[in-house]
Amino acid sequence: MPDEDCSSFFTALSRDAVVRELKMATSEHIDYAGTSDWGRTLESVGAKIIRYGLVIILLWVGALKFTAYEAEGIQPLVANSPLFSWMYSVMSVRGASMLIGVVEIILGLMIATRPVAPKISALGSIGAIIMFLLTLTFVLTTPGVWQPGYGFPFPSPMPGQFLAKDIMLLGAAIWTAGEALLAARRT
Repeated sequence: MPDEDCSSFFTALSRDAVVRELKMATSEHIDYAGTSDWGRTLESVGAKIIRYGLVIILLWVGALKFTAYEAEGIQPLVANSPLFSWMYSVMSVRGASMLIGVVEIILGLMIATRPVAPKISALGSIGAIIMFLLTLTFVLTTPGVWQPGYGFPFPSPMPGQFLAKDIMLLGAAIWTAGEALLAARRT
């Protein structure tokens, strides 16, 4: 019995040693494969965060447009925009805010359909691209975008830095549109 235990022990020890030697001899390949797998995992997780982060932001901010404080908060942006100020001649500040909120919510829901309806998702992303391009025009039309005493390129905390985030959201919308269009082509 003790001899069998010793034999098993040495067999397991030599098997482990062989595996260890193989790993050391091919460490470049193992590290590369591990890095590649890790890279693919990070890319996949990042893609989901980009898409569904954009969806969450659109749904959340869209829902906030139904509150009085958000309607008042965007009022200076909308009122100073030649592209949006007409809204206040046909509806109230709250009504305009709610309309913008409905658009944001619809676009968010459309983008979220990517797993089942990539064409609809792509259309939602294209709508978001247009929306972010339009809202980025507020940088040119809203007073106080640049920090007093500093000017360009120093954005004020509000509305300058508030508007700057739309550059990243625009990039996310462009990426989700391209990815969804490619997925739609494959189906």
